[in-house]
Amino acid sequence: MKWKVPPKIKIYEALGCIADNRIEIDGNDAKIFSSSYGKFYSVKYDGNNAIMVNDNGSYWTGHLGYPALAFLMLKGKIRYDQKSAEALKDIKWKDINVQFKNDYEKTQNHVLEIVKQRGYHIEEFQETIDNIFEQIKNLDMDLFGPRVKPPQGY
Repeated sequence: MKWKVPPKIKIYEALGCIADNRIEIDGNDAKIFSSSYGKFYSVKYDGNNAIMVNDNGSYWTGHLGYPALAFLMLKGKIRYDQKSAEALKDIKWKDINVQFKNDYEKTQNHVLEIVKQRGYHIEEFQETIDNIFEQIKNLDMDLFGPRVKPPQGY
């Protein structure tokens, strides 16, 4: 079974996770803390083309969630730009998602305003996101074992 391609906002969340250093990698496993630090997600990777992650998006919709994307970026499977990651540092994703009732488009527009206010060039930033998105579409990742329920908490 294959993972679905995630919405682009999950790339933003993954880059923010990297900038915040919320990921602890141990070989082919990882522990990723939420932006509120109220819970953590687990990633298990076969080292090749199969991965399992237990965030809500991955579990409920079957798309690669931001913890898996952040892990794959740090493992070198997805190329990313550290400058774009820094643009997304210290964003409280859960609060924004709640504010916009999980409307990804509204969340993305709000975050782009934050990035712009921080002095980043929006067109360049969006080109980076588009490049990462194309890489993800070409990954064709398999599920690694049975799906694992997400953790509870904020």
